Amino acid sequence: MSKIRNKYQAVVIGASAGGTVALQKILSALPVNFPLPIVVAQHLHPLQDGAAIIYYAGGSALTVKDADEKESVRAGFVYFAPPNYHLLIEDDRTFSLSIDSKVHFTRPSVDVLFESAADAYGAGLIGIVLSGANQDGAAGLLRIKQRGGLIIAQDPQDAEVSYMPNAAIEIANPDHILKAEEMPAFLVRLISG
Repeated sequence: MSKIRNKYQAVVIGASAGGTVALQKILSALPVNFPLPIVVAQHLHPLQDGAAIIYYAGGSALTVKDADEKESVRAGFVYFAPPNYHLLIEDDRTFSLSIDSKVHFTRPSVDVLFESAADAYGAGLIGIVLSGANQDGAAGLLRIKQRGGLIIAQDPQDAEVSYMPNAAIEIANPDHILKAEEMPAFLVRLISG
């Protein structure tokens, strides 16, 4: 009898104000053989240079990069929405970049990423909302949950700015509320069955 294949196929993470520290705690603790792609929408200044990618790449065993238009989503990579672009995942699991209007005053928007990923991956998606100063990501988490995926919010007491995880908890009722430092081990256990 063959081993049942893990149902999860991708992780999406949303972060805003105060999310850099939480995100670094997660990415730096994931092993090199982490089997799922990770896609991040982080609110950055529209003219942000590549310093954020360099910062995260320096502490991660995974390959960290900006997502490119029409690039296939692959395991072993951490993809970031480029500054001033919404990042979407298409049904064929390739990336699409958009300069559509800002959502919650931001581009990239966490909701835009999460909602497109929920449609592409359904129950195979894990969504995580980290520290932030608005409610971006809450509606997207709810969409992930409605499609059968698993949703996580950072413990508001652990977040530098608690508004975003609080909104996610109120609107989407996450399956788990965790400190950032607890998330890597939790993800590894979850996907290893």
